[in-house]
Amino acid sequence: MRLGVLDVGSNTVHLLVVDAHPGACPLPAHSHKAELRLAQLLDDGAIGPQGVDRLVSVVHEALQAAEDKGVEDLLPFATSAVREARNADDVLARVRTETGVELQVLTGEEEARLTFLAARRWFGWSAGKLLVLDIGGGSLEIAYGIDEEPDAAASLPLGAGRLTAGWLPGDPPAPDDVRALRRHVRTEVARTVGEFSRFGPPDRVVATSKTFKQLARIAGAARSAEGLYVQRELKRKSLEEWVPRLAGMTEAERAELPGVSEGRAGQLLAGALVAEAAMDLFGVERLEICPWALREGVILRRLDHMESV
Repeated sequence: MRLGVLDVGSNTVHLLVVDAHPGACPLPAHSHKAELRLAQLLDDGAIGPQGVDRLVSVVHEALQAAEDKGVEDLLPFATSAVREARNADDVLARVRTETGVELQVLTGEEEARLTFLAARRWFGWSAGKLLVLDIGGGSLEIAYGIDEEPDAAASLPLGAGRLTAGWLPGDPPAPDDVRALRRHVRTEVARTVGEFSRFGPPDRVVATSKTFKQLARIAGAARSAEGLYVQRELKRKSLEEWVPRLAGMTEAERAELPGVSEGRAGQLLAGALVAEAAMDLFGVERLEICPWALREGVILRRLDHMESV
């Protein structure tokens, strides 16, 4: 069947269309994206009228794209920007009334667990104990385990978009602001390390999300055009060398780096500070980039449910 996943994230609204059936690898058929940056449209903790108008419009566009591509079943969900908005109920009600789409709001732990499922299926059982890191626009998800359900999962308010809007107003940012953000990020990450370290060291550390992919790319990883199955990694030493360089660049200069999109360039430094803190505090020297993430996890969970019915 042809499934569609509508992901209302903190940075983008992304419709992913796949051809899938239980027991088979979902095959991407179409991708439709619109940059919304909901995490940066929050006004006093609420999504403002312009943000809601834009969200409704983008959901309409995604629905039309899903119809055009023959999607049989649509799985719509929202993550941290909607989840944490003071007016989340009103936003969800308006989307439902004007588009007919009932967005399922995932908790941070659900995000972490579904992303972990995707990584486990991608790397397989032979990968052993996995530590999975995912930096979104609004939050950082961490999960660890040996099965398809992680033994530990956490979500921290350390998304690249959120941190950029709240901590790094300059272009380039002031050194004092960068240091303050670095301290904040490390304090937040350090609070969770014990929850995971009691399970012992992982056999493999993997990362998902656009932020990690872009950091790996500027550190020398293969281009996305070379395909999903090319192994890509990010070494902590390379990341530590890049962080001060990114801190000294303007947004326009970061956008000139290989693999960095104009829309994500502004928040790359904040994402790099989160990635560096996570790798350092969890004792990770290198990690592998996983092509599958939350959207694929939602699809896989849906297929599992179909198979069990």
